[in-house]
Parts: sequence; structure tokens; C-alpha cells
Amino acid sequence: MQAKYFLSAFLLATLTYSAAAYERPFPANAKRGTMTPATYPAIIIDGKQRELSAGAQIFNTENTIEMPAALRGSKITVNFIENNQGQIHRIWMLNPQEAAKPLPEQNR
Repeated sequence: MQAKYFLSAFLLATLTYSAAAYERPFPANAKRGTMTPATYPAIIIDGKQRELSAGAQIFNTENTIEMPAALRGSKITVNFIENNQGQIHRIWMLNPQEAAKPLPEQNR
């Protein structure tokens, strides 16, 4: 019986460790900037006020969705993409390891 519990705990620990090592894939057209929250639907990126799209999604460092009203802090390093109207459509808040990596070269 103890072997079942040990095996279950070992399996759970292994799965948890592999999930922690997950590297988030960012779109090829992602841009990098520094974000400061503002009153919705505005957001400040690199000192310029921008507008969030109607269906904008903001992902925190744990890759879960953050509501714009819940954002706190300033000068948060982010990757983001824009929609065809130039509005910010998706934002990924970066942890220090992700922020240290350069964005891949973009085909323009």
C-alpha cells in the first residue's frame, strides 16, 4: 500500500517539475516593451499611451490571464502583439529569464 502512495507522490512531483520547466512560445510577430497599467482600455507601453483591443488578453508570468483592472506595478517588461488597427491585442508579462532572452529575428 505504501508503494502506491510513494509511486503516486513521485509521479506527481515529476509532472510538477516538468510543468515548471515549460518555455512559453511567443508569436513570431511579438514586440517587446515596458508596460505600465492605466485606466482601461488604455495601457502605457514604452511611455506612450496605447489602447487595448476589445478582446485583449494579458498573461502574467504564470501564463494565466490577468484582468486589466487587477494589474499593479510599473515598468513591467512584456511581449505584445497588435491587431490590424494598431490596438494591443495580447500581452505576456515576462519573468526575468524570459526578459533576458532576445526576441527572435522577425521577417519584415
